[in-house]
Amino acid sequence: MRLHELSSAQGSRRAKRRVGRGIGGKGGKTAGRGTKGQHARDTVPAGFEGGQLPLMQRIPKLRGFHNPFRIEYTPVNLDALGALGLDDVDPEGLVAAGVVRKGALVKVLGRGEISRPVRVRAHAFSSSAEAAITAAGGTAERVALPFASGRPPARGNALTNR
Repeated sequence: MRLHELSSAQGSRRAKRRVGRGIGGKGGKTAGRGTKGQHARDTVPAGFEGGQLPLMQRIPKLRGFHNPFRIEYTPVNLDALGALGLDDVDPEGLVAAGVVRKGALVKVLGRGEISRPVRVRAHAFSSSAEAAITAAGGTAERVALPFASGRPPARGNALTNR
């Protein structure tokens, strides 16, 4: 039996009452809307408060902190470097291999193992990745970040630029 084959027992679900179909029986004439007034005449949007500024607009928004100077790295693990089979790995080579996007800052992380000496150039290394590379006989060289002061330029107001 599948989920779409399930149905309720016969007679367990009552049909919805259709109102506003003449004065005979329940739900005729005003159709349960009472007499006169905005709600009797047309639908009112959910959250409408009669012209007063609605609660959803009154409560404060944009809480929290967005660091405009955050440096975002693209992580590359040791097992991905080992799978490439290169002796000299740098950000341009990773872009050519399709591991990272062009212009991305690369950080090498320590998941996996590397068994042969490899010269790795990246923007940042985790301590475990650096230790694993040097233990295998390779070298881990840091590439200078593409911005002068060591942190990216501010991207405008922290509240408006999200």
